Amino acid sequence: MGVASLFMALAIVGQSYLVVTIIQQLFLDNAAFSSILPAVFILIGMLLVRTVFQYMIKGSGIKMAQTAKVSIREKLLRHFTSQPMIDADKGQSGRKTSLFMDTIDEIDGYFSQYLPQVIQSVGIVLIVWLVIFIQNWTSGLIILVSAPFIPVFMMIIGIKTKDKSKEQLSELAAFSGTFLDTLQGLPTVKLFGRSQEQRNKIDQDSTSFRDATMGVLKVAFTNSLALEFIAMLSIGLIALEIAIRMIIFQNLSFFTGFFVLLLAPELFSQLKQLGSAFHSGRASMGAASRVEDVLDEETTPVSWGTASLKTDKAPELRLEQASFHYEEGNFQLAPASMRILPYEQVAIIGKTGAGKSTLLHVLAGFLPAKEGNFLIDGIAQEKVEKADWFGRIGYLSQQPYVFSGTVRDNILLGSQEEQHDKVIQEVAEHAGIWKWITALPDGLDTIIGEGGRGLSGGEKQRIAIARTLLKKPQILFFDEPTTGLDIQTEHILQKSLDTLRNQTTMITVAHRLHTIRNADKIFLLDQGEIAGEGTHEQLYKNNEMYRKMIHTQQGGREA
Repeated sequence: MGVASLFMALAIVGQSYLVVTIIQQLFLDNAAFSSILPAVFILIGMLLVRTVFQYMIKGSGIKMAQTAKVSIREKLLRHFTSQPMIDADKGQSGRKTSLFMDTIDEIDGYFSQYLPQVIQSVGIVLIVWLVIFIQNWTSGLIILVSAPFIPVFMMIIGIKTKDKSKEQLSELAAFSGTFLDTLQGLPTVKLFGRSQEQRNKIDQDSTSFRDATMGVLKVAFTNSLALEFIAMLSIGLIALEIAIRMIIFQNLSFFTGFFVLLLAPELFSQLKQLGSAFHSGRASMGAASRVEDVLDEETTPVSWGTASLKTDKAPELRLEQASFHYEEGNFQLAPASMRILPYEQVAIIGKTGAGKSTLLHVLAGFLPAKEGNFLIDGIAQEKVEKADWFGRIGYLSQQPYVFSGTVRDNILLGSQEEQHDKVIQEVAEHAGIWKWITALPDGLDTIIGEGGRGLSGGEKQRIAIARTLLKKPQILFFDEPTTGLDIQTEHILQKSLDTLRNQTTMITVAHRLHTIRNADKIFLLDQGEIAGEGTHEQLYKNNEMYRKMIHTQQGGREA
């Protein structure tokens, strides 16, 4: 871009020189039109050169902006995807979407406008000023005194622009978050008669965003007015000085005076463009500052190393006095020791709030053990390669997420390889969902709404089961996927999961205790502590809390 800027400056000087030469020869020297034709063609060539190099500079800026935005989005994506579950669920989806789209798009101006304009303007202004100074040193002196007012004013305005831009983007993120939350929870809002309150909230957030936007525009208009005034005043002073020297003192030739008058507006035009680009650049820096704030947010890191597990079978899992506590709240998972052998069927049970899901997330590697050790085939979890571990496990929650797209796309999410429809049909049949798929208007190509909109809980669970079966994980973590489903659907899902027995280690958080009677191990949690361990028969015989839980769910009948 620096070379292009240099050639643009030379083209501007050459263009002005040729214009003055042509006018002087035609109107002062009474030259024939045919004699100036070569100069006219060269002038056209200069204009083309100027246009081409200006296009090159802008093109380079656009490419720079695209590369920067892709890089920043990748950083944000890595930031969000590397967060453990404790942090990943924080914040509004609308705010994150606004950050990915609007805020990063706002950064575009710094790379596509500001940086190219700086490089272009610096080269052109210096060369053009040098030519003006050589031709008429008094005009050069006027420019030297007046021109610095433009960058000084730019810096003063720029400080305000960055703050205003950051405020505007914050208001936009708040508005996006509120609006998306309202759309997603619209049935609930209407059910509880809170439509008016949400409407007022949206109106309030949109008004705040409008006010912030108007603040940015006011700064921009002030900037433009000041730049125009300074440039107009400076050019006027130069024109007055040239007129006095040409008319009164008659010590300046027409060629020199006209040449300087053509170059001066070009110089100040570059400074004005730089001022406008500086405003965009400061606004972009406000957006970049907001992104940096998000990237600098403290998270609860889950450390992962680079060691790969040597075996292709399901690994052994072992906790050695491992504990976990949340940064907020009083709940703490007490130091726990447990051993889970390959292909064992393990259940984790307990009352609500006992820490079942927390223990499951620690075993799945979603949450870090604050103290103690978590060993995977004898290797400390923090030394195991993250991709290797997550490639071996599957996770099925109570509310699996179904993406907007086709049924096929959602099932194929469980496989990194290309799969034929026959394979998809097999896993769909095991998941008890194939008949439902064939009844859909477009079969596997039927479009599903965002978040599985339009599907029942059982249908979403079956899609998730098919997705899991396709992945064939070595370890499968269940946060009780049958909760909230009817008995018939639960029976279908349990039958589907039975196909994975003896092929996969299953670790299940269970609420319906009749589903875990055949588990190899049952861990009973009470207030974050392991209060019992064993098979169903062992716990029923030796653990009073377990017996009470069984009797409660069976209505007092004996097991």
